[in-house]
Amino acid sequence: MLYVVAVRLLPETGAWAPFVPEAHPVSHLIAHIQRLAVLALAGALGPMTAQAAPKTVDDYMAQPRVVADHRIAYGTDPAQVVELFLPTGRGPHPVVILIHGGCYLARYEGLPQTSGIAGDLARRGYAVWNVEYRKLGETGAGYPGTFLDVAAAVDRIRQDAARFGLDTHRVLALGHSAGGHLALWAAARHRIPTTSPLWRSDPLRIRSVVSLGGIGDLEGQGGIFAGACGPEPIPRMIGLADREAAYADTSPAALLPSGARVTMISGDLDHVMPPPTGRAYVTRFVAAGDVGQAVAIPGASHFDVVIPTTPAWKVVAATVAAEFARMR
Repeated sequence: MLYVVAVRLLPETGAWAPFVPEAHPVSHLIAHIQRLAVLALAGALGPMTAQAAPKTVDDYMAQPRVVADHRIAYGTDPAQVVELFLPTGRGPHPVVILIHGGCYLARYEGLPQTSGIAGDLARRGYAVWNVEYRKLGETGAGYPGTFLDVAAAVDRIRQDAARFGLDTHRVLALGHSAGGHLALWAAARHRIPTTSPLWRSDPLRIRSVVSLGGIGDLEGQGGIFAGACGPEPIPRMIGLADREAAYADTSPAALLPSGARVTMISGDLDHVMPPPTGRAYVTRFVAAGDVGQAVAIPGASHFDVVIPTTPAWKVVAATVAAEFARMR
């Protein structure tokens, strides 16, 4: 099922309120929903000024790094590490698997830029498993290396669960941009054909995915992603030039139904994966039997959703809270 709720900005207060359709033609309501769809969660949207400038890639890259509680190697390569941010208390803690984006390219780093939201989520009571992986420009990146990295990082949670008080039955994947793709893929790994080098017999179950400006259909939407990231990253990531059926074990759209609840969140100013891409992917996975929703955040860019000081981040954090509430 797909749930969408429209809201409107009250100019006299700067606050958000439900959009009441009685006085508006249906066509206007539909247009409003398409532009202003956001999750209806208590406290998700506080006061917001219409003049706030959307965040840029420079804002994203310049974020101060928050020091993690632990750094865990899941392989021998320097990029095969996880940074763990822990809440207070003994646990067991619900786990957020955080996967950064950056067009799959090494120059955009990843862990430093996502450490801020990792720290924020830890303060909200979640253990945050912030995953690094080999990116294009680093030895071993692409197919199958990057996918094997993500798989190994996710499955490593079982090994460290007792040590850090991690609840392996309450696991959510949160991915941004290219990391949104990898989060969706990680939740669908049990659907990978057994003939694939990426197949594993017992992948850790991910019950919910929140994709932030992510791509779920590499084949159908790869051209849109290429508009911002260039034409090379996706083909290089999946080994398109070297093998047949390259999407079959790498594109989440080819691995449906995944069984995970999915929320596709986009800023309505997202230039990388605009809101229609999220809605289209939701339509596809709902048709396959999965459950989820598309959310568009007014005035937010591709980067507002991963900067913890923005109103858009409040929507993301509230979405994460709602998803964990469903797991109890």
